[in-house]
Amino acid sequence: MEGMAFEMVDIIPRESKPRDTGLTMVLDKGLGIHAAEDLVMYAGEYIDIIKLGWGTHRLCPEELVRRKIELYSDNEILVSNGGTLFELAYLQDRIPEFFNYAHEIGLTAIEISDGSIELNRADRNELITMGVEMGFVVYTEIGKKNPEDDAKLSTEYRISMARRDLEAGAAKVIMEARESGLGIGIYDGTGRLKEAMVKKLTDEIGVEHILFEAPKKSQQVQLILNLTPKVNLGNVRPEDVIPLETLRRGLRGDTLGKI
Repeated sequence: MEGMAFEMVDIIPRESKPRDTGLTMVLDKGLGIHAAEDLVMYAGEYIDIIKLGWGTHRLCPEELVRRKIELYSDNEILVSNGGTLFELAYLQDRIPEFFNYAHEIGLTAIEISDGSIELNRADRNELITMGVEMGFVVYTEIGKKNPEDDAKLSTEYRISMARRDLEAGAAKVIMEARESGLGIGIYDGTGRLKEAMVKKLTDEIGVEHILFEAPKKSQQVQLILNLTPKVNLGNVRPEDVIPLETLRRGLRGDTLGKI
């Protein structure tokens, strides 16, 4: 991007797209086409992936969804399904149709998750392989939607699942946090980072292989300060893309002079 405002002020440089680290995944919960156009015009350079959240786009006109996917793709943004829609297709035994339709409608990435269902290892591997062979960038999600169920998953289990997903062909593993960012995965019930868990995950898996869902500003700050601006962050609200980028670039008091 050229001709930026206030160019006399030096800031932390940013790798241009397509990049493999410092990814920002945005949650599109049903944006209208004009809102999507505004988002891309103002912040497209800082968005790497857009997830069509949960099952929201099952309720939207196909023509509109196609136009948004084309708009995002034209601006070098990968577009993924929401995990809940995938899980419903799996429960209804319609994965081949789901994958074929996703490809036909223009999705460039597929998220495979089992946040609300049980997905055995053999099926998980097969689905990752199927997605890769169809040309999708495959992301897998680790964690449960229900805090009580998620609490039963040890850090060692998450590490083992991540390694096996990556070996099967996943591009990144997503650490579940839901939209609330409370009491799931790497966050405690108040939304604060479990730093020991994050360190163990990144040491064993590699920070470049993980995308941490981080819907709250405080979580984004903690992860950037702990793991550098190159940490991959997801479940970012459309209105928070520019604010998050200021955190990555030292343009906000929370990170100014600290990264």
